Amino acid sequence: MAGPQVLRNTAELAAWRDAAAGPVRFVPTMGNLHDGHVALIDAAREAGGRVLVSIFVNPTQFGPDEDFDRYPRTVDEDLARLAGRCDAVWLPAIDDLYPLGPDAGFSVHVSESLGGILCGAHRPGHFDGVANVVLRLFHRVRPDAAVFGEKDFQQLTILRRMVEDFGLGIEMIGRPTVREADGLAMSSRNRYLTERERAVAPGLHATLLELARRARTLPEDAPAGTFSALAQSGKERLDAMGFDTEYVEFRDARSLGPPAGHPLRLLAAARLGGARLIDNVAISPQARR
Repeated sequence: MAGPQVLRNTAELAAWRDAAAGPVRFVPTMGNLHDGHVALIDAAREAGGRVLVSIFVNPTQFGPDEDFDRYPRTVDEDLARLAGRCDAVWLPAIDDLYPLGPDAGFSVHVSESLGGILCGAHRPGHFDGVANVVLRLFHRVRPDAAVFGEKDFQQLTILRRMVEDFGLGIEMIGRPTVREADGLAMSSRNRYLTERERAVAPGLHATLLELARRARTLPEDAPAGTFSALAQSGKERLDAMGFDTEYVEFRDARSLGPPAGHPLRLLAAARLGGARLIDNVAISPQARR
């Protein structure tokens, strides 16, 4: 099966983009591709047009004590996996996206109401780094649509707001989280788990499912404090399993503000050994009835 065209710099990307017939569907990744990424690429293919995948480990979204240096880089394996699934793969260098350097030049800032909560409260500056690299990717690729997973629901919400705020005219397609058979959300960072930790890890999703089930029994006008107490019980349950839980929170699914009406999203992040795991569950009005 033929592999995708490999674009190794901005000039090659520009030539490919100019020659692309029909709409371009874009799937940005940091590589180390798994079935979750493949599902996003397949969704882009199903939407029609040309499919472009990028592989770039973005330094500006990693904090000083995070795993940028050890983040898995598996480009050869990734290219083999992409055979027959996309039209082209862009492998930008840091200079392609940050010509003045990652710590210089211009940047955008995500408002604290979106970027300073949930994961942003525990990873200061992370979503500024995400927004900056995605804006640069979008500017160079000029896609008609972009596909992202719902596993990082806060990221997807922020990027949708960014596209709207800058008037980029890009269709943002969100796809459900792809999971292992035991419910663990697929992630490149799952490889950091030891065998014992891997056995514990599905408890994160199981706990969220149980909290969501209980939330659906609450009255429509339940006060925010009721949701806070329910979330706290989930945090205590995860801590008892051996997680170092950063947060468990119910949020408005559209704004990520405090729960007020429906639909809601239940989001969590927890550390387990050397891995930081995130997950979320939708709580829709239909699911409550």
